[in-house]
Amino acid sequence: MKLNGARILLECLKLEGVDTVFGYPGGTVINLYDELFSFKDIRHILPRHEQAGVHAADGYARATGKVGVAIATSGPGATNTITGIATAYMDSIPLVIITGQVPTGLIGNDAFQEVDIIGITRPCTKHSFLVKDVKDLATIVKKAFYIARSGRPGPVLIDFPKDVQIAMTEFAYPESVDIRGYKPTVEGHPRQIEKAVTMILASKKPVIYVGGGVVLANGADDLTALARKLGAPVTTTLMGLGSFPENDPLSLGLLGMHGTYCANMAVTNCDLLLAVGARFDDRVTGKIATFAPDAKIIHVDVDPTSIKKNVRVDLPIVGDVKGVLARMLKVVGEQAARVNDFVKDLAPWRDEIEDWRSKYPISYKQSTSVIKPQFVIQKLRELSDPDAIVATDVGQHQMWTAQFFQFNKPRTLLSSGGLGTMGYGLPAAMGAQAAFPKRQVMVICGDGGFQMNMQEIATLVQNRLPVKIAILNNNFLGMVRQWQELFFDKRYSQTCMELPIDFVKLAEAFGAKGLRATKPGDVETVIKEGFATPGPVLMEFKIAREEKVLPMVPAGASLNEMVLNA
Repeated sequence: MKLNGARILLECLKLEGVDTVFGYPGGTVINLYDELFSFKDIRHILPRHEQAGVHAADGYARATGKVGVAIATSGPGATNTITGIATAYMDSIPLVIITGQVPTGLIGNDAFQEVDIIGITRPCTKHSFLVKDVKDLATIVKKAFYIARSGRPGPVLIDFPKDVQIAMTEFAYPESVDIRGYKPTVEGHPRQIEKAVTMILASKKPVIYVGGGVVLANGADDLTALARKLGAPVTTTLMGLGSFPENDPLSLGLLGMHGTYCANMAVTNCDLLLAVGARFDDRVTGKIATFAPDAKIIHVDVDPTSIKKNVRVDLPIVGDVKGVLARMLKVVGEQAARVNDFVKDLAPWRDEIEDWRSKYPISYKQSTSVIKPQFVIQKLRELSDPDAIVATDVGQHQMWTAQFFQFNKPRTLLSSGGLGTMGYGLPAAMGAQAAFPKRQVMVICGDGGFQMNMQEIATLVQNRLPVKIAILNNNFLGMVRQWQELFFDKRYSQTCMELPIDFVKLAEAFGAKGLRATKPGDVETVIKEGFATPGPVLMEFKIAREEKVLPMVPAGASLNEMVLNA
């Protein structure tokens, strides 16, 4: 049977297992949307902005492990997707973004709503395709999904000209594709894995440092089993939170700029660092020259370009981290007696870590008069479901969430780590709720980031997505204000947001429920009512205006040079 290009695309998406897309129509995708009108196998969610549509697809992908899909028209529709694409690229999130394009005969003629989206997105996608012939479309879609989800995942863009959407051809979807020059290594070298286990068992002060790659590879169970067999402490990046239960005694919590004292000191003083699915980001390492100075470093990552990119590595292992961890478990299991001795010998190291933990815990000073943001986070955790999905925006609230929410399961934290995108949280929560309509999904955000995509409350209401929104409102761009206070003599240049927006009325204007807490005694009442109310709910918490995220490693300082009180 012959089908037009628009219908072929939809059939390809269906065969890839896509059940939900987030898209915004326009002139160059109107034919695609005409086909979508009668195509009942895929749910379409209309955001109020293309950037939010890509963030929603990103949240869907992070929560499910599947490839997220977003659609936008050409020109400004396509350029509005860039921030979402770059966000996904930095955090290795598998997306396929489909943009409309002017007819092929007009490309390069400065036609109405034409941009070179292939050129624009080349630095922030794994790959971009321009479909020039409808006969190539099915193969291109297959390649796009394969590239997006394989190796180190990431976003792939398909630019889809209007005349190709109309053109007809026989439809046949390939079962597989073979791409010359793209052969990701997924199996770690057995001898390198054996050497790694030997190095670990020879150490006296090991630390396992875990990044988002463990979550993306679904390797959390293997990681947890390995850490417990070895009795080795585990610290995570922001993206790695949930890959190892934070309620486990071996958990050190977050590492880096706003990490725990015990995590930063453990990495500084360790003699072996097993890095798994992490990229040694500058917010984690602090001053590179003093990062884990006495440690031998083993680095496991599916992306060979990430290894030795930022720090020296003594033993590289290229491969899918889930497979490598499973192989490590097997090798460890074959050396039970030696492992038992190793675990016993780590007792002094664990005692040293516990001493750091007890002397300098993550804490804050409680108040009876003003709401402390950390208290709100703790109450949200206490009153939420064990498997609740939490999206955050970017800023102080993001770090307080990382410090105080306590994530014990993978894929329960959705946060923009690499790019640090304000406006990410609300649409990401929207995508997760679309994927899991019966699970509890919340977004924790600041008043600044919330205003960047607050229009998506309308999308929540229209699609009956019961996301709970918690705004920690201090009328500041809080993280920038904190830097200005600590390092710029309190010159609060353009960080004060004094306009008294009534967020409760705003929520009600969109048809959602609005609640507000202004004193500590209101917090639990508001959260309980918010969680119990059907549909989307906005909960505003008027927090202490100049509360800081501590501890903090100043930019360019070593991990052990933390500001603990200020």
